[in-house]
Amino acid sequence: MNVAVLYGGRSSEHEVSLVSAAGVLRELSTLPGYQVVPIGITRDGGWYRQDQAVQLTRARGGHGLTVDTEQPRVVVIPGTGLAEQAGRAAPIAIDCVFPVLHGSYGEDGTVQGLLEMANLPYVGSGVVGSSVGMDKIRSKKLWQERGLPIVPYLSVRYDEADTPEIAVLAADTVTRIEAAFGFPVFVKPNAAGSSVGVSRVTGPDQLAAALTRAVVTDSTVLIEEALPVREIETAVLGDVTVRSFPPGEVIPTHEFYDYAAKYEDPEGASLTIPADISEAASAEIQRMSREAFTAIDGSGLARVDCFLHKEDGSVYLNEINTIPGFTPISMYPKMVEAGGVPYGELLQELIAIGRSRAAVQRRRDYAAR
Repeated sequence: MNVAVLYGGRSSEHEVSLVSAAGVLRELSTLPGYQVVPIGITRDGGWYRQDQAVQLTRARGGHGLTVDTEQPRVVVIPGTGLAEQAGRAAPIAIDCVFPVLHGSYGEDGTVQGLLEMANLPYVGSGVVGSSVGMDKIRSKKLWQERGLPIVPYLSVRYDEADTPEIAVLAADTVTRIEAAFGFPVFVKPNAAGSSVGVSRVTGPDQLAAALTRAVVTDSTVLIEEALPVREIETAVLGDVTVRSFPPGEVIPTHEFYDYAAKYEDPEGASLTIPADISEAASAEIQRMSREAFTAIDGSGLARVDCFLHKEDGSVYLNEINTIPGFTPISMYPKMVEAGGVPYGELLQELIAIGRSRAAVQRRRDYAAR
């Protein structure tokens, strides 16, 4: 089976993708019957078929992958698949695509739509599940409709044409925050991952700087009440039938689990799997995570991040990640492994789910003719 591993991409999480993809490439290459086709995407959106041996050497050496633009350029042909752009396009035989693309133009439904146009099966959620999962506010609204608990929040939108001074927006937002729940708060870009652009704001004087940081990534900004909570995560796997796995806990050494704690500081956080919580809390978190996944029309995989209130034990949904970090030591595969599914078996199951989902969709497409 030929599996194309897509990595890199145009988002601010490009570097994270290089590391995640190395884990996937390294493991898939050890499984019998799989031929891996690495395809790197540059920061400006160019697709290039990579030398499998070169990238595998990097992966086995513990390094992230690279995107070599001297390699053959790849084009996507609607209804046909992928091809090398050399004179007349030479088709690349692909049975399934494994997108390891975090953030915009990878996790938000855009590449999923492109792959469906190309008639290619792929791992993970479809266009709707990916786009809604990436949109924190829309996912929260869907969860609220199902009666699932979320942290109190409000949102603001910054448009330079309408609001030349971000200080004007900040002043108005301070009033809204104080009326809704008060400080401290978390300020986040609405559609971003890996804690890019996130700030913890303890008072009104810090809000303008936090908004300035967030709007670099997204013009819509999410502001959440900063509750005294523990960060509990769980993994879900499946499509029609969805399984969840023993939750893990993130214990940051930083003020919160920010980008630096995740990727730059080796001592930025400790990860405990399974989390030291009650059986009742674990069961509730797993139940809510399955419901959250189903509510956004998820498929394949997701890491669901929850909060456990330190004082009253309440559980809140925080966000869902439809393409979570995927190195063998990342939280998602570690939680799945703790639930009895080894990394290699997980990859094979995800590929099988993606191919099965595509086959069902094709039957529906043809039946409508």
